[in-house]
Amino acid sequence: MKRIGVMLSGSGVYDGSEIHEAVLALLAIERGRAEAVCMAPDMQQMHVINHFTGQVEAGQARAVLAESARIARGKVVDAATVSVEDIDALVIPGGYGAAKNLCDFAVKGADCTVHPEVRRLVRALVDRGKPVAGICIAPAVLAKALDGYAPQLTIGNDADTAAALEAMGARHVACPVDDIVVDEKNRLVTTPAYMLAENIAEAAAGIEKAVKQLLAMC
Repeated sequence: MKRIGVMLSGSGVYDGSEIHEAVLALLAIERGRAEAVCMAPDMQQMHVINHFTGQVEAGQARAVLAESARIARGKVVDAATVSVEDIDALVIPGGYGAAKNLCDFAVKGADCTVHPEVRRLVRALVDRGKPVAGICIAPAVLAKALDGYAPQLTIGNDADTAAALEAMGARHVACPVDDIVVDEKNRLVTTPAYMLAENIAEAAAGIEKAVKQLLAMC
């Protein structure tokens, strides 16, 4: 059975993994008769957002690994313990956590840095020819982690975000919500999901297609 890593960044669209995207990816992996291996960096979130008000909760702190366990139903491991030999592919769901916790793109844009364990694993997988998928804003993580690889990616059609990806050395390809972009050279699959989706069904169309392509490339 193929083992597909799922890199989570917390729980909740505004400060962690986008829950719909993460669950849709997990469902697509299961339906593809593969095993999901959920993981997250052992770190504190950049900040905590009240998902009802949309406001920062001053003085609050949450751990990315512990919050990711909410989505993984407790079955999650520290990304630092995962080796390239442990998994056949990797999926990174979106949500602001990808741009705040896995990297700091949300704050620094093209000048961002990627969490060292995320960068290590992404580069090791690509170097081994193992496929990696990025959903929604997660291609920003891939663009920076793979500096020097000239990855071909999509975040949909937002011009400013696309320009930031290209400033990091990526080549952005515009893509509709229900489709994917495949970088055959680097073995990457990306889809816009909630960068464009107006509902969960629209997000599901691209995510299911992306995971199906990822599994085919394993």
